[in-house]
Amino acid sequence: MKKAHIETFFARLADANPDPKTELRYASPFTLLVAVVLSAQATDTGVNKATPALFAAADTPEKMAALGEARVRDYIKTIGLFNAKAKNVIGLSRALIDRHGGEVPRDRAALEALPGVGRKTANVVLNTAFGEPTVAVDTHVFRVANRTGLAPGKTPLTVEQGLDQCIPARWKQNAHHWLILHGRYVCKARKPDCLACKVADICGFEGKTTLEGR
Repeated sequence: MKKAHIETFFARLADANPDPKTELRYASPFTLLVAVVLSAQATDTGVNKATPALFAAADTPEKMAALGEARVRDYIKTIGLFNAKAKNVIGLSRALIDRHGGEVPRDRAALEALPGVGRKTANVVLNTAFGEPTVAVDTHVFRVANRTGLAPGKTPLTVEQGLDQCIPARWKQNAHHWLILHGRYVCKARKPDCLACKVADICGFEGKTTLEGR
């Protein structure tokens, strides 16, 4: 995608949604971290159904560790991979207590060293909790970046690197929120709603849906 088109791309998404936010519900860096870990291979809606009761019982690493793996598992059993995720939530809670005084670190390497935390999760926490201009590449961002021609890549890391290089600085803080929401509600996996798309005219996707194809 041409540089001028990239500027237009984000300007239009910003005009439609000036203050984009994650749809995960959280109240602190710790609850955000847990919510993002739980959201792996699950929907934000599904996570949001489980976390209010979990966070009412345990909203700090100390309370979560005291809750224990079995009880965490009971709270999140409606979420996919709940056994492994319960283990990771307890593991990361204990690691935060042991290594970081119970605080979520503002450091990528320290975050990625926590159980269940990969690059995408670290990027979400750095961006949303700490205001860092990171770009988290989930399935929606990966699809939109490739489909539109914004930053094509074969892996999430190459897409992230491409986005980091091409997104103008003034849009970078909110970029991954715009891309996630655009992918979730407009540039959908099976049938993108190109007729409702704000950037269809500058998108490189050759299989755009038409009125007849709806």
